[in-house]
Amino acid sequence: MPLTVMLVVLLAALLHASWNFLVKQNSNKNFSMSAVVLGHTPFAFIALLFVPMPEISSLPYIIAGALLHTGYQLFLLNSYKIGDLSQVYPLARGVAPLLVALITVFILKESLSYLEITAIIIICTGIISLVLVRRSDGLRNYKAAFLAIVTGCFIASYSIVDGLGARVSQSPVGFYSFLTILNAVIFTLIVSYKQPNILKQVITKNSKLALSGGLFSFTAYSLVIWAFTMAPIPLVTALRETSIVFALLLGVFVLKERLDLVKLFASITTLIGAGLLKINK
Repeated sequence: MPLTVMLVVLLAALLHASWNFLVKQNSNKNFSMSAVVLGHTPFAFIALLFVPMPEISSLPYIIAGALLHTGYQLFLLNSYKIGDLSQVYPLARGVAPLLVALITVFILKESLSYLEITAIIIICTGIISLVLVRRSDGLRNYKAAFLAIVTGCFIASYSIVDGLGARVSQSPVGFYSFLTILNAVIFTLIVSYKQPNILKQVITKNSKLALSGGLFSFTAYSLVIWAFTMAPIPLVTALRETSIVFALLLGVFVLKERLDLVKLFASITTLIGAGLLKINK
């Protein structure tokens, strides 16, 4: 992976961790997630003023990607009701790169070296190890394990669809801008069915979160979408998930959470995997 692409993906991972950090600080996760999803739209419209329009052939990917992102967001919201996401979510983020690698290598026939495969496995090991940070019922909860696997499937699915679509579109940011606008429309329609005043409340009560979280999230995934066109999808997906480690560090240094051996192991292991992606020739 070229150094420039690697640095861009690491920046995207930091931004991804930052908007998740903002969401976690809000007591009402439904409104905070809705604010971030809706907060994408003004930045998407602005981006469309400066980037080329995506090729019409990428339209099926835009529609499929928007539906998968919406499914992921709704499923993630519901997952807050089931178990401890500090265990479930790292498992999902760790499973996703493995699924992407398997699908792209064995079905899409994308070539990866043994060192690249090793790096992906090491990164996933570091991320998944975070489920051991706090012992709770989540470790022995079959519903929580099922939740993590399904969430990982959503992440893997939209990563592959978005990566392929960005390549077809010839305009990665333009592609994602249309995708995220459609995603926001679908998400709002579904959420408004149960919470009719959600849009009004986001504008009146969560506008700052919408703008800050929306900017971080839109920028982060725009960078990832661009990286998909410059490097193999499995490598970008694995490196993007280092956002979990950035989130962990924000918790330790900003929220003054305890740094234990498991967190240290996860961080070092994930960074070793990321380093292997750079030295691979």
